[in-house]
Amino acid sequence: MRRRIVAGNWKMNGSQSLVNELVGPVAQQVRELGIEAVVFPPALYVSAVIQAADNAMAVGVQNVSEKTQGAYTGELSAPMVADVGCRYGLVGHSERRQLFGETDVEVAVKTEQLLSAGLSAIVCVGETLEQREAGQAEAVVANQVRDGLSKVTPEQWGQIVVAYEPVWAIGTGKTATGEDAQAMHKAIRGVLANMGAPAESISLLYGGSVKADNAAALFAEPDIDGGLIGGASLSATDFVSICQALPADTHC
Repeated sequence: MRRRIVAGNWKMNGSQSLVNELVGPVAQQVRELGIEAVVFPPALYVSAVIQAADNAMAVGVQNVSEKTQGAYTGELSAPMVADVGCRYGLVGHSERRQLFGETDVEVAVKTEQLLSAGLSAIVCVGETLEQREAGQAEAVVANQVRDGLSKVTPEQWGQIVVAYEPVWAIGTGKTATGEDAQAMHKAIRGVLANMGAPAESISLLYGGSVKADNAAALFAEPDIDGGLIGGASLSATDFVSICQALPADTHC
């Protein structure tokens, strides 16, 4: 059975005050819902969030090094991430691809690092507006899936989550329709099947201006197993409302 997940990516936002005010109340409500929720705070606040979450939510990092250890100032290795109690790593987010030039090859190596450390990886894929308007969306996303997951071994597929985040819908207020999002999720599942992955058991998330008022419609689609939430994850009320939008019969 696929995991139903709501993941919150704080990006470069947050403070100790936000941790104190948001994480505890959200964790309590999430615990009562019985769903799997994940929070990706800036690395400085990971330990504080782990403590405040009190095992009601999983915690992850927004990026990880391609290296395991060594003279790489400013980098965080996957074994370190696991050592402090994280369970997830986010890989290939569109902002990492666009702003920092992260390639599919790098995504594959970083995913490999996370899996080797026993962590789960949420691997992000998605097309730009220009690519969608040119009719290239499915081809672009399929290549990102194949290349980014090229190093996953048969035993590691249970640690993989794929997040489809159309670049044109991130932070813009625009959201793919349920029909469009479902079509891409179904296509992704087909690519995974062609790779020999257990496609029907891999969780696929939608990310891109997910809010309380559109989450239920997106989560109702058969191949959408949850969401990767940006700005709304910085509000306890909004994040909990999105978690509550998961259909009752899919709660873990």
